[in-house]
Amino acid sequence: MPDGTELHVEPGERARDVARRIGSRLARDAVAARVDGRLVDLEAPLDGAREFEVITKDSPEGLYVMRHSAAHVMAQAILELYPGSRLTIGPPVEDGFYYDIEVAGRITEEDLPRIEEKMREIVERDLPIRREEVSKEEVERLYSDNPYKLELIRDLEDGEISIYRQGDFYDLCRGPHVPSTGRIGAFKLQSVAGAYWRGDENNPMLTRIYGTAWPTEKQLKAYLRRLEEARARDHRRIGRELDLFTFSPDVGAGIPIFLPKGEMLRHLMESFVRRVQSRHGYEHVWTGNVVNEKLYARSGHLDHYRDAMFPPMKDGENVYRLKPMNCPSHMVLFNSRAHSYRDLPVRYAEFATLYRYEKSGELSGLTRVRALTQDDAHVFCTEEQVQEEFARALAIIREVLDTYGFTDYRVRLSLRDPDSSKYIADEEKWQRAEDALRRALDAAGISYEPVEGEAAFYGPKADFMAKDVLGREWQLSTIQVDFIQPGRLGCEYVGEDGEKHTPVLLHRAVTGTTERFMAVLIEHYAGAFPVWLAPVQAVVIPVADRHLEYAGIVSEKLGGAGVRVEVDDSPSTMQKKIRENARKKVPYLLVVGDAEAEAGSVNVRRRGQKEQEEMTVDGFAALVRSEVEEVLGPHGLHG
Repeated sequence: MPDGTELHVEPGERARDVARRIGSRLARDAVAARVDGRLVDLEAPLDGAREFEVITKDSPEGLYVMRHSAAHVMAQAILELYPGSRLTIGPPVEDGFYYDIEVAGRITEEDLPRIEEKMREIVERDLPIRREEVSKEEVERLYSDNPYKLELIRDLEDGEISIYRQGDFYDLCRGPHVPSTGRIGAFKLQSVAGAYWRGDENNPMLTRIYGTAWPTEKQLKAYLRRLEEARARDHRRIGRELDLFTFSPDVGAGIPIFLPKGEMLRHLMESFVRRVQSRHGYEHVWTGNVVNEKLYARSGHLDHYRDAMFPPMKDGENVYRLKPMNCPSHMVLFNSRAHSYRDLPVRYAEFATLYRYEKSGELSGLTRVRALTQDDAHVFCTEEQVQEEFARALAIIREVLDTYGFTDYRVRLSLRDPDSSKYIADEEKWQRAEDALRRALDAAGISYEPVEGEAAFYGPKADFMAKDVLGREWQLSTIQVDFIQPGRLGCEYVGEDGEKHTPVLLHRAVTGTTERFMAVLIEHYAGAFPVWLAPVQAVVIPVADRHLEYAGIVSEKLGGAGVRVEVDDSPSTMQKKIRENARKKVPYLLVVGDAEAEAGSVNVRRRGQKEQEEMTVDGFAALVRSEVEEVLGPHGLHG
């Protein structure tokens, strides 16, 4: 058992029997079991088992099983309502499930309540869910009229094929599942979308129905409230309301264009990271937007990254690509000068616009774009310097994330999948890179979770997964160790022994891409940026037109003191101006009328507060300056 105790199992006993022996409450909450490290149904026999654990509905694995079963119930409901529809795949996903279906007819979001009602009927029937092992020949006969399932079956072998039945419904599935349809908990269907079969735009478009399921109605309602809060914070809506950015078909899908306030926000974000990494010895470089394709062939990117690149541009015998990443260009910069061991480490940083040919169906606001700006850096160092340079990069990441208010984060050690062909083959260098990264993490006292299959094609990485105010997790920062690319591109330095050596390359990004991190920040702050980061820190609101002249004087004086300020000279009433600028989440509103003009003051209203305070113009400038210095230090973004 998980606590180390032993339990004798009689021949023929099943997982559900042992759960009952342990306790009635545990048996009631059980949805599956783990036997010798493998998730199984509660009906699975335990003959020969050595390790056993009950999986309850509240555990991550229990939620996974329950949501998988909810997907089957939804599929059954759709087949009953839309006879002739063809099922494809329906997996559980984070917080929910979906099913891709070739629908006989058409399903829109208006149809979801009807499908939910049919699902409730199926839940009321409490149909037993049973696993059946079937032969390849038998399952091909079952799905003779479903080309999608037949395509999946072709990749399976006899002895590893199973279906799950509930009443007249069956589905090709590995499982496991809850014991009956009455055990799928509280559920809600959420949306309808289109999805290409197997994600290939050359394949048929299917209907994807998303849903969520939770053990109790209370948990479901809490989740739906969190979704409502997330929708209220949606960066696409807030970005439009705050005049930050827009998209246009005239420019192209996935290419954001930034309005003045959005560009100011970008400038502030990038200036902050630039200041921090300059303090840590990084030098900023620039390497252009277009690169000869031959460089990517040498680095390995052309073989491993071709699908994410824009089509080639030919110029006689030369072929160019829009730059999708910086590392090869930075290695060319390194090679442009001779280096000795005394020069190392060499730290290059660049805020470069990159271009990646994302599929149109995967584009999403600022979080998935085709034109992106990466706060990229590359450190060329000796193997002995890896630990120190990792600690330096870690200090930068911690300072930046802490300043933005991301204090809840974990580290994922992303390793290669040894059985995958998507990584450059060099066992010895991969092992050295993984060992070096583990030693650096251990030396920094960082706990981490190793995950296979998430490494870059050239090396392992430490990914920083941060939670925002809604508890959503984002991958923000990364530090990667690369023993492979520098050798492929001929990077060398002369060592203390007088011989030539290949440096180790650390790839490092603090906030990832400016666009994606901006989306995260907009939603994290709900558009109410802290004073140091707000594109406009104060708006001067004249009581009447005759106060416009004084409002201009206040604006000019504050601007000269470094405050980002605007005057609202619209024809609206003062009260409407206050409401409109409050809606735009400006940190300070400065109301000026006859009394303020005579006294040389401003009436200050803080964001989210109705109380007002009269201050001198110089006093207000000092207030803003102190708030910025409290976060960034006495030199602000210029230190």
